[in-house]
Amino acid sequence: MKQTWWKEAVVYQVYWRSFYDTNGDGYGDLEGVIQKLDYISELGADVIWLNPCYGSPDVDNGYDISDYRSVMTKAGTLETFERLLHEVHSRGMKLIMDLVVNHTSDQHPWFIESGSSKDHPKRDYYIWRKEPNNWRSYFTPSTWEYDERTGEYYFHSFATEQPDLNWENPKVREEIYDMMRYWLDKSIDGFRMDVINLLAKQEGFPDAAHPENINYLGNNPGIHEYLQEMHEKVLKHYDVFTVGEIPFVTPEDGLLYVGEDRNELHTLFHFEVCDYMAHWDMQMFKDIQKRWYKGMWGKGWNSQFLNNHDHTRLVTRFGNDTKYRVESAKCFATLLHTLPGMPYIFQGEEIGMTGVRFDSIDDYNDIAMKNKYKEEVAKGRDPREVFESLLHLARDNSRTPMQWDDSAYAGFSTGEPWLKVNPNYQDINVQEALADRNSVFYYYQELIRLRKENKVMVYGSYEPIMENDAHVYAYYRKFESQNWLILLNISEQDTPCVLPEETSSQVLELVIGNYSEPARGMDEFLLKPYEARIYRIG
Repeated sequence: MKQTWWKEAVVYQVYWRSFYDTNGDGYGDLEGVIQKLDYISELGADVIWLNPCYGSPDVDNGYDISDYRSVMTKAGTLETFERLLHEVHSRGMKLIMDLVVNHTSDQHPWFIESGSSKDHPKRDYYIWRKEPNNWRSYFTPSTWEYDERTGEYYFHSFATEQPDLNWENPKVREEIYDMMRYWLDKSIDGFRMDVINLLAKQEGFPDAAHPENINYLGNNPGIHEYLQEMHEKVLKHYDVFTVGEIPFVTPEDGLLYVGEDRNELHTLFHFEVCDYMAHWDMQMFKDIQKRWYKGMWGKGWNSQFLNNHDHTRLVTRFGNDTKYRVESAKCFATLLHTLPGMPYIFQGEEIGMTGVRFDSIDDYNDIAMKNKYKEEVAKGRDPREVFESLLHLARDNSRTPMQWDDSAYAGFSTGEPWLKVNPNYQDINVQEALADRNSVFYYYQELIRLRKENKVMVYGSYEPIMENDAHVYAYYRKFESQNWLILLNISEQDTPCVLPEETSSQVLELVIGNYSEPARGMDEFLLKPYEARIYRIG
């Protein structure tokens, strides 16, 4: 297996608008990221993934881009970005940007020109049809929006303000490649590629038998030719890291995107956990990890994450965000940093930030949630019932401002934030975490240090044991002379754990655990709620 710097890296995701606000306008900014770089560096992260900061009307929090070569006013200026990049590099870290090229904003000059006339040279930069089909988008009941200027419909996989680019047009592809070179020439270190498997569309846009299952939006014929062309014309000329956001994929599909002999991407995010497991399901999670390991190991690289800017914070969604908040945060951290693949940390995860429950739909910003609420209420459903049904997976669960201290607005801003702060900020914040050596922060820091010092956490084989246990997740990682055992009780009850005989007869050295008490016994012992232990065997 080829060893590379990026396989050994830990990525820290910065959702800058919720990270740190330096000018009091209520939005985080790039200057705020600069001021907090030492914090990220102290944690031990190697790579910063910066969410979109390009010119944008901000309908979908920067994922609707109107100018690919500028920085939106809320974030700062191009000069600020260049200073940020310099400061990241001066600390020995790397920075990757969000590449959003499935769609643009409807305010992008290309779309304005495309919609001005059926004969305009840029008409085919986007997808136009005289009649819609029955597909639905991520955010709306239809992928098609009627445009009165030309009497045709344009295609959008997301909001109506986010028309999809027509990747069949080679001029569009060249425009995108040229834009990528613009940023790479500034010495950024790669891209996180937003919904990159949606670029190719089904020929003819046939009606779907089950339009509610929107997997027809992705993995269509032509996608691999586009990505191989992107690699050939752009990526292979730079020493950079790429990770693709790729929904609707199996391990077999995933390998086509990230196989080491494919010349497409380095690694991917799949969503078998975050899109299909609303609450913790031990057996489902074990099965997913086993299938992806068997399908990918030695041939392509995986990623490990349980939350991000689109998915509810892990302690609220999968753990216990009250009685066992600290224990479950540390337990899932152990899981993510010891499973095969690259671990991703979403800002605030490292201090155990939780999801939020606001009182009204008016308190939420999430366009997907608001559109779904409007759609369901229009069908006659009870508004309160609809609201309650959407709370658990609302994207604002992860987007509330970073909690830096217990002062007003959690130290995030001197002005009213763009999104309400989680009310628990007085108890859960960075200042508190840094003052407590037993905090979630220092546990993450230690896991990252261990990963840097022990290649078994990166390149070790994965062998699950106790596969039918409903509470305990246990597995070996083995690399060269290193043999580690990971034990996790992902439940809210004390759980007995009986080790295999071949392991119980060997010397087990505790490397790290999330409870302060020493381990009890070797062949049989009790794991506390959300207890995590890593042992060195032999």
